Amino acid sequence: MATSSPFSLFNELVNKLTSLQPPVWVVDEVQHRLVLLLNHVLMQEPEATARLARLKGRVVRAQWRALSMTLAATPAGRLELDAGHKAADLSLLVADDSPVSLVQTVLAGGKPPIKIEGDVQLAAEVNWLVDHVRWDVEEDLSRILGDAPAHAVTSVAKQVVVGLKSFLVTKVADTDPKSQSAGNQSVKAGS
Repeated sequence: MATSSPFSLFNELVNKLTSLQPPVWVVDEVQHRLVLLLNHVLMQEPEATARLARLKGRVVRAQWRALSMTLAATPAGRLELDAGHKAADLSLLVADDSPVSLVQTVLAGGKPPIKIEGDVQLAAEVNWLVDHVRWDVEEDLSRILGDAPAHAVTSVAKQVVVGLKSFLVTKVADTDPKSQSAGNQSVKAGS
């Protein structure tokens, strides 16, 4: 009897969910909240806001499957949603359609494959932001909970992420036919 991987079931579920179109107001609200979060994180890094201020008016469009978001840099070094008034100076298309594969790549510390079209200098600035700007969650939690509880919460969260990474690496390697065939070839070559 053939068994199916829970990852393939998860992938099928996400495929079905992402094929559904949410109402426009939901997409709009999620995008506005995401911009607020991005601006909050950017405000913690003065160099990032200075770089964005130099890019004022430049438009970046990011897309994965049917989901897309268009952002413009403001003169204050923040981001705002661009309502389609201007063509994008840079388009970023996530090339991998599999949500499981994307999560694995991100948890492994990598970047997903992205198709880039447009201004090369703007792409370099976006890459700098992605590489250098990090959200200090513990600092934000300490404002609400205090220093000790915030440290405890983030320590537990880090342990959960480490456990999830190791689980995904071992379980996916066991269920991935590519890794199994590569492993069999290396065994045969060593024999």
